[in-house]
Amino acid sequence: MGVDQYASAHVFEDLGDGGRIVLDADSFADSAGIVAIRQHMRDIATAFRAGDFARPFHVHAQVVPGTSVMTARHSQITYEVTDRPRGAGVRIRTTDGAAVAAIHAFLAFQRTAHHAAGHEAMSSGAH
Repeated sequence: MGVDQYASAHVFEDLGDGGRIVLDADSFADSAGIVAIRQHMRDIATAFRAGDFARPFHVHAQVVPGTSVMTARHSQITYEVTDRPRGAGVRIRTTDGAAVAAIHAFLAFQRTAHHAAGHEAMSSGAH
């Protein structure tokens, strides 16, 4: 990813129409680290948009819950990247109920695997 994931705050938040992933650098990150986070989030959104969840599989060395449904329904899910002052976020949206459930399963797994917050207000100190 280009920055120490354990020196960054991850948030994997469930929302009614999907969810969002936020990654912010710690207060000591340089501009290159922030640029790396932003590019990483763009790369993830591009891959997920195409139904490609190989990266989470390789990172976690297992099939990540929710990804089979997210792959099958990728054309019904949108991924919007937003830059933030210290990183970036990916907003995941769908109107498909099965896809929402799969997104929530995916985000729940990520919260556990990354010891991350489920809501941005809780992200301080979460890694």
